[in-house]
Amino acid sequence: MLHLIWYVIVGFLAGCVAKALMHTHLTIMWTIVLGMVGSIIGGAVTHLFSPPGGKGRFHPAGLIVSILGAIAVLYIWHRFRLQLPRG
Repeated sequence: MLHLIWYVIVGFLAGCVAKALMHTHLTIMWTIVLGMVGSIIGGAVTHLFSPPGGKGRFHPAGLIVSILGAIAVLYIWHRFRLQLPRG
């Protein structure tokens, strides 16, 4: 249960920074989703280059890479002019 809360918090932080840097307006829900997707993408990329050692469960640069992943997702989203669902 604590992992889910941690993912939401990191997702929110990464999404907030990414949307501020990309000058995008999103709701809180989409900000969290953006950050979580960015975390997944960033984590996959960092594990390709530097697999975790086993001492800890978290990668040292997790939040920074999550932000970079969220920025990449927003860039691709704007590049292909995709629209968020209204709801």
